[in-house]
Amino acid sequence: MTDQTTVVGREPGREPRPDGGSTGRPDRPRPLLVGAYAFPHGDATSNRLLQLARSAAAAGSRTLVVNDWPCEVAFPARPPGAAGIDLVTLRIRGRHRLARMSARLARPVRVLRAVRRRGIRRGDVSVVLLPMALMTLGNWTVLRLALRCPVVVDASERHDRRQFRRGWLTPYFVRHRWSTFLATRLVCRATAVSTTLAGYLAAHGLEVLVVPPQVDCDDFLAARPPALSTGLRLLYAGTPGRKDMLDVIVRGISRLTPDQQRRVSLTIAGVTREDADAHSDLDVSVLDGLRADVRFLGRVPRATVLTLLSESHFSMLVRPTGGYAANGFPSKVPESLAAGCPVLLNHTSDLAAHVHDGVEGLVLAGNGPDDVREAIERALRLRDEEWAAMSRAARSRARESFDHRAWRDRVSAFVAAGGRG
Repeated sequence: MTDQTTVVGREPGREPRPDGGSTGRPDRPRPLLVGAYAFPHGDATSNRLLQLARSAAAAGSRTLVVNDWPCEVAFPARPPGAAGIDLVTLRIRGRHRLARMSARLARPVRVLRAVRRRGIRRGDVSVVLLPMALMTLGNWTVLRLALRCPVVVDASERHDRRQFRRGWLTPYFVRHRWSTFLATRLVCRATAVSTTLAGYLAAHGLEVLVVPPQVDCDDFLAARPPALSTGLRLLYAGTPGRKDMLDVIVRGISRLTPDQQRRVSLTIAGVTREDADAHSDLDVSVLDGLRADVRFLGRVPRATVLTLLSESHFSMLVRPTGGYAANGFPSKVPESLAAGCPVLLNHTSDLAAHVHDGVEGLVLAGNGPDDVREAIERALRLRDEEWAAMSRAARSRARESFDHRAWRDRVSAFVAAGGRG
């Protein structure tokens, strides 16, 4: 097993050497974020950590991100990189189970080795940011003691056993709950994706800052779908699993009149029809009687998702209330708003504070098929100028509530104050 390091990004604020080079050491301590994902745009967690890293660094500084690229995920042809951070990507040669286990166990040591190769020493790191999934005894102990700085955990979800067919027998779920248990005992500060999750952590004595999924609004072009008279374009983008109620969306469409259905198209990006049948709540037999155009695209690149958002009238999301949905915050909502694509959804988590009926989207009365049908009927009655006003409101909301620049002062001040962690 060999460890390769890919360095992307030039660090500002380094101390110059007499020969005009650089020591690699920053002028002042700055945050270190550790990940183990297809960073920075591999999934919702990667996207969240990217924006968190951007907002965690004080003005004039940049967060150092050391990401341990997953062994089971193909490495891209071009090394990953992202503006606004300094990224070191670790890679492991060897994909068998023993290699993956060894890499996980040795991760904190490998991270420290990569940091020191970058010229960073004890005192150069002000705080270590760990996603909850990486909150292990090994990571916390080694990084905390070696760097002598606090650890702040980012909590972006709290699963419940009903999400998994095998409940407590699911290893992922057990690891998730164990990480949460450790966080409530070992750290003093956390960022949380929702007020419900923040309340749970605060009840265990942590200081918590609620930080919803952030976006970079500059990544999104304004949505310009065709006129509504040509048909209503709906989009579901994501992997529904057992958290998103894809079946309810399709059944809601099936309850429209045949003429209404012919005016509706639904694009499902993220899963194939076969995957949706096997790994979501969707009963694909409902599709057979539809007059609406329903397309499954399977997994698509992020650039394709952004294009689909710009071409759609509404993105759709229906979730159960309580449990996982109350603790989480769907990252697809800020992304849709940033693209100027209003959302058609039911209120869960903190969505009611950001999506208002008839303003940034259309809010379902509940999460049943008839609630979906009624909302789509309202969308079909919209005039183009009414939709355009909603699109402008969506983009405004995204910039005010979700853009990482709007969060920088709050997040950087919060993580910098975590000296007790």
